[in-house]
Amino acid sequence: MNKALIVAPSWIGDTIMAQPLFARLRERHPGLRLDALAPRWVAPVLRRMAEIDDIVDNPFAHGELSLKARWRLGRELAGRGYDAAWVLPNSLKSALLPFFAGIPQRVGFTGEARYGLINVRHHLDEATLPLMVERFAQLAAAPGGVLHRPIPHPRLRSTDDDRQRTLSELSMVRPDKLVAFCPGAEYGPAKRWPAAHFAELARNLAAAGYVVWLFGSPKDHGVAEEIAALAPGCCRNLCGATRLDQAVDLLALADFVVCNDSGLMHVAAAVDRPIVALYGSSSPGFTPPLSERADIVSLQLDCSPCFKRDCPLGHLDCLNRLLPAQVFAACQKWMQA
Repeated sequence: MNKALIVAPSWIGDTIMAQPLFARLRERHPGLRLDALAPRWVAPVLRRMAEIDDIVDNPFAHGELSLKARWRLGRELAGRGYDAAWVLPNSLKSALLPFFAGIPQRVGFTGEARYGLINVRHHLDEATLPLMVERFAQLAAAPGGVLHRPIPHPRLRSTDDDRQRTLSELSMVRPDKLVAFCPGAEYGPAKRWPAAHFAELARNLAAAGYVVWLFGSPKDHGVAEEIAALAPGCCRNLCGATRLDQAVDLLALADFVVCNDSGLMHVAAAVDRPIVALYGSSSPGFTPPLSERADIVSLQLDCSPCFKRDCPLGHLDCLNRLLPAQVFAACQKWMQA
């Protein structure tokens, strides 16, 4: 095998959790050229992976079928001469492009009615492979093969030169003591710790001499403004003010990171920053921060994890009752490191 295509997930965190698969494919096929078909919002993290050679823009919005446009793009991909494709999302739509491209081996989990589209079919045993990173890594083996453990943690490149260039581009200077907050979670409100709690934590950290930088997408700008207003003089709101590749470098500068279960949590883990990860509706048993330097703070209520976008009971106790003092206690480990 000389050349293969990855059909990447549409979520930043999932894409980072797929990186050990890419590394195993390169190990098992020396000299393999590995390209990725990815949405443009995911592409920056793929560019920070040593295993990926080129990125092909996936222009289709989530849920968009556009059969004719997919067929045209598939015929363009046919000219690239891929020997195999690994289809990481489980949807029918994600399997269409490699099929239209005539790629001989199309690898993935059976998924939703994908017989014929996926012709190297893996069958998911959720009990055997509870973690998403394990499920992706399993695709490097033959169907029915044993997953080789341990799985190395994902890594994103952020060199000293990368970080200095980003600081220069943004006319920023790293403070002596820096904490990163990631208060958003693209999946939904049931994964977001309250702004007032983040603000109280920011005030406590500021009293200990830390400056807080707030990271996220433009959608997170409003909640970050609320945090900054409730913790005046403590925070700098960078939500929507940086490109994703710049956020990678700035997170790599932090002394530690406090975050919801989100894509940026996985970015912070992949640049090896200490993490205090806050879990409400989701589960660290499925998508934990893949790092030896991560502490998980969760109340583990009977009603969680529910995996819902919004609290089905209307109270969000799993996060509202997770108090700033508890999170500050978890931060102290990294403040003393």
